[in-house]
Amino acid sequence: MRGRRLLRRLARSRSGVAFLEFALALPIVVPLGLTGTDLSFYALTQMRLSQAALNLADNASRVGVDTSSGTQQLREVDVNDIFQGLRLQTPQLNLGEQARVTLSSLEQNSDGGQWIHWQRCLGKRRGAGWDSQYNDTMGVAGNGFPGIGPASARITAPPASAVMYVEINYEYRPLIPAMFVATTKLRSNASFVVRDSRELRSGIINLAPQATPMTCDLYTD
Repeated sequence: MRGRRLLRRLARSRSGVAFLEFALALPIVVPLGLTGTDLSFYALTQMRLSQAALNLADNASRVGVDTSSGTQQLREVDVNDIFQGLRLQTPQLNLGEQARVTLSSLEQNSDGGQWIHWQRCLGKRRGAGWDSQYNDTMGVAGNGFPGIGPASARITAPPASAVMYVEINYEYRPLIPAMFVATTKLRSNASFVVRDSRELRSGIINLAPQATPMTCDLYTD
């Protein structure tokens, strides 16, 4: 008798309905929530990369030391400073370990074509897909090349000036590895025309005290 009454009470009880519904929904809600978080982190990382590329190109277009002739000279210490600024602005990206950053000076050649006068780099990533697809031997012989990028959106330097072109190839590491968003490579580009009348012929000068050039044969953070 007591057993039957207990069974009837259990059959009428609704105290565990919410817990049961939560338990049934949990395997669906948790993966959806984690996936949304991972995708948000992916979008945030891409935005940070875009801002990093824009800031580096913008800063590189502004730096230099004034000369008596009214022009500006770009020094190795200036380039090192803007790369250090990039490190300080983006500690969460860990660009030294997870990326290859290339800064190129795109200029107009004597024949009206384009050439890359110099390049400086940051980051330990190397090889195809990481190093720049452009290099500082392009256009040196005087023939020039059409410019950077596809014909529909080609970047070219105006006469007597230069374009600071930045490429960042970055290894994206998801918040939850191998579950929702895979480890993948992100890419961000940016370019700015040099603001002032820069002395282009000398390229980058290295005044005393000498600074260590961040040339692209080095792979350092």
